[in-house]
Amino acid sequence: MRNPNVVPSALLTLPLGTEQGVLLGLSVAVGIGLLIGAERERHNSHEHSPMVAGIRTFTAVALLGAISMLFPEQPILLLVALFLVGLLVIKAYVRVNNPNPGITTEISLLLTCLLGGLAMRDTALAAGLSAGLTLLLAIRKHIHHFIRGVLTDTELHDAVLFAAAIFIILPLAPDRLMGPFKAINPHEMVHLVILIMAISALGYLALRLLGARLGLPLAGLAGGFVSSTATIYAMGQRAREQPAHMTGAVAGAVLSSIATIIQLALILQLLQPQVLSAMLVPLLCGGMTALLYSLLFIKKDLEHGAAALSSDLGRPFDLKAAVIFAGMVSTVMVVSAGLNVYLGEGGTLLAAAVAGLVDAHATAISVASLVSADKLHVSQATLPILIAFSSNAVVKSVMAYKSGGWLYARRIVPGLLLMTLATWGGLLLV
Repeated sequence: MRNPNVVPSALLTLPLGTEQGVLLGLSVAVGIGLLIGAERERHNSHEHSPMVAGIRTFTAVALLGAISMLFPEQPILLLVALFLVGLLVIKAYVRVNNPNPGITTEISLLLTCLLGGLAMRDTALAAGLSAGLTLLLAIRKHIHHFIRGVLTDTELHDAVLFAAAIFIILPLAPDRLMGPFKAINPHEMVHLVILIMAISALGYLALRLLGARLGLPLAGLAGGFVSSTATIYAMGQRAREQPAHMTGAVAGAVLSSIATIIQLALILQLLQPQVLSAMLVPLLCGGMTALLYSLLFIKKDLEHGAAALSSDLGRPFDLKAAVIFAGMVSTVMVVSAGLNVYLGEGGTLLAAAVAGLVDAHATAISVASLVSADKLHVSQATLPILIAFSSNAVVKSVMAYKSGGWLYARRIVPGLLLMTLATWGGLLLV
């Protein structure tokens, strides 16, 4: 009689390490074969095409990959199993008389063998990958319709460019400080370019799905949680290229500043609630002013409906404009670093104004940290935050002019000015 405490030597090679683990892996492998095989068999029956492999074949192949991992020579056996399955696939592919042959089922069969082997190592990963593969196979018609009938050539080109920026350029960009005063990080600059592209694409998508009346304002509000300055710049590009969308773009740009205020409140609440209590009235005044100002343009857009008359949506994003924006931000960062080097930390207010040229949130974080460390009193925390908020509004105004021109800037700058004055008025009320 076999000792139940002794595990067969073949099982010792498995990371799962127990017979229960082996059974689990085999069960998952069978489930993978059944899942993918059922989809393939159903697809072939609907298409009335000759069937290379059905649910039984897929299940057997998944088990073949799993069983090959039960032996000490598991890598070699798995390769042999893949080779044999490949030969059978080629033979079946040649024998099938199909005027429009494809290799999706054949590739899926090879992947099923690999997933069956993976199930013996990592059941969760194998199950997840098989579910993803099955979903990809099941929505084939929807994908083809989307690529061929929904996406335009320009949209497809920009989507490929966006993917290349994320998966190729961003990983290759050096992630270290370089340049004058060690102020520029190339990786962060590429990340900023991708951010501009993403915000522009978000606005384009919202414009296409919801129209300029609702799409651009909602996209601006969402983009503001990522970067209000970048959103104002992206909306300016949209307004310059599509003047009919001017009011929607302005509303989205102003709403992005509301997101900045909400972020400031969340940061202060997390880091130092006492500072938030002191800043609550100024932030509320600024936020309400920005909201009312944006509603003026939304109301104007609804009354005239000019945006609805434009069928030309432009393109998802402009790479050149995104690069120019990153260059402008880099210049501001170099200037800020130079001021810090030559002037030092002579005062909290000067440092806040310089930091606000790049990001108002950085000042809020540093001030809240100083208050937590008892190096700054709560009553002294509001002024540097508002100064950073004001200098950031100046940068946003410049970006608005550079991206959308005078027609766009003359609508954005008054809103930024009113919002900034409202925050200072809220401080005086306190």
